[in-house]
Parts: sequence; structure tokens; C-alpha cells
Amino acid sequence: MAGHTDNHIVIDAPLDLVWEMTNDVPNWPALFSEYASAEVLERDGDTVTFRLTMHPDEDGQVWSWVSKRTPDRDSRTVRAERVETGPFEFMHIFWEYTGEPGGGVRMRWVQDFHMKPAAPVDDEQMTAHLNRNTAVQMALIKDKVEAAAHAVTG
Repeated sequence: MAGHTDNHIVIDAPLDLVWEMTNDVPNWPALFSEYASAEVLERDGDTVTFRLTMHPDEDGQVWSWVSKRTPDRDSRTVRAERVETGPFEFMHIFWEYTGEPGGGVRMRWVQDFHMKPAAPVDDEQMTAHLNRNTAVQMALIKDKVEAAAHAVTG
């Protein structure tokens, strides 16, 4: 068994702005509420390898991992995976950006993963956690990107 999530949100902003803000990894701590830092370790063409560090959890534990992310501006998609997998056997992430007929951008995140046997949660529990957390993070991103869009257009 493996975990799978598929979530989206529509952001009322130009596609280029949504793309630029959500693919600016060093700025992720200002965009996401869960990240304390995002450190770029390597760039190879469009691919960026980076370390994300979260704010301490309720038990005071700080989680950190290295991921690799490759955006494809032409197809408006991003493929990413954890390099340091931590409690995951694997974690593959797909982001997709599509224009909406009435305006705005549909930003979609798909996560496919499998938890290690020794992980504190199983695939089902992590799926539920990611679905809850993704909704929170997407709403924050929507608000921040739309605020930036309105600041530009007045």
C-alpha cells in the first residue's frame, strides 16, 4: 500500500506571478507557515536541491530534509522528490498550474509516498495529515499571492 494525495486551489492572480512566487524556494518560509528555513544546496539547470527545516512541532522536535525539485515552465509543472527521505520510503511530488476559464490559476499538488515500517505513522495516517495540512498551506499561499497581485494592479 502507498499513500496518495491530490489537492488543488484556485488563486485569483496572473499565472506568471503564481508560478514565480510558488517556485521561489528560498522565499518559502515567507509563503508557507510550516517552514523555518529553506536553504538551496545546489542548482543544476532548472533543478534545485534544497534543505527544508520546519518550525518545532508540539513536542519540540525540529524536522528537516533535503529535496530535489525540477520546474518545467513550458508545461507549467514541477516534479520533486525527497533525497533525504526521513520516515518515508519515498516521497514524490507533482505540482501543476492551469489557467481557469473564468480567470485565476488552479494550483494542484499530488503527493505519492510510502512510510517506512518504523515511522510513527502509517500511509493512511500520513495521507490524512497531508490532506489537512495541504489545505491550510494552500489557503495561506492563495492569500499571499492574491495580496501580491492586488498590490501590483492596485
